[in-house]
Amino acid sequence: MSARPKKSFGQHFLHERRYIERIVAAISPRPDDFLVEIGPGEGALTFPLLAAAGKLTAIELDTDLIPELNARAADIGSLTIVHADVLKVDFTAMAHREGVSRLRIAGNLPYYISSPILFHCVAHAAAITDMHFMLQKEVVDRMAAEPGSKVYGRLSVMLQLACRVEPLFDVPPGAFRPPPKVDSSVVRLIPLSPDERHDADPARLHAVVKAAFAQRRKTLSNALRQLMDAEAIRSADVDPKARAETLAPADFVRLAKVQVASER
Repeated sequence: MSARPKKSFGQHFLHERRYIERIVAAISPRPDDFLVEIGPGEGALTFPLLAAAGKLTAIELDTDLIPELNARAADIGSLTIVHADVLKVDFTAMAHREGVSRLRIAGNLPYYISSPILFHCVAHAAAITDMHFMLQKEVVDRMAAEPGSKVYGRLSVMLQLACRVEPLFDVPPGAFRPPPKVDSSVVRLIPLSPDERHDADPARLHAVVKAAFAQRRKTLSNALRQLMDAEAIRSADVDPKARAETLAPADFVRLAKVQVASER
């Protein structure tokens, strides 16, 4: 199978076997898994995963790729292709519909919409066992960044409050067709268990984190002035003069739970 990559879909097809084998080994698919692949492309990961698990559901937006994927899968296992924009796929409903408690998700994500896909998946974290994604290395660095890092930001906080983030290995541009202009990385995301998850209001938490990092050089008292004053920030055991990049994810949870005067 040799399809022409489409820029409109951000397609870069993985072709180098040693990296394909490393990704499949990291996923370690089993026959009882319910595997979902986002963007199968030419099937570089699809067919090894299908051979190991016996069945796989793939979400593909490019209709030109679907017939060949179905044809090649016929002698390997049970492949179900969902023609859809992944951002409109309800993973929780999919798990319920298939009668499984949780899904395992993998994919070589289109780099231009990787963050929206990550946040979409995290919204369904309760229905997901783990996720293995190929992403731009810079994005994986941000996902796993610690407080104080230059790349620590909103993505770091929101993902680390939902999942354990485990960078696995890098993949060079030459492993793809066409080669992207950036290095790539494979990352594993494991959703936190119910007793590990925060109990802040999601909308409030999102607002606090977004405001705090909107102008990252500002102190929290300035960045959050539309949401709370310095006294409220101190009540969360956070220094109002601190900057967002120095706070741990748990600090943002406490800030999100502060009840400001206007809400009382």
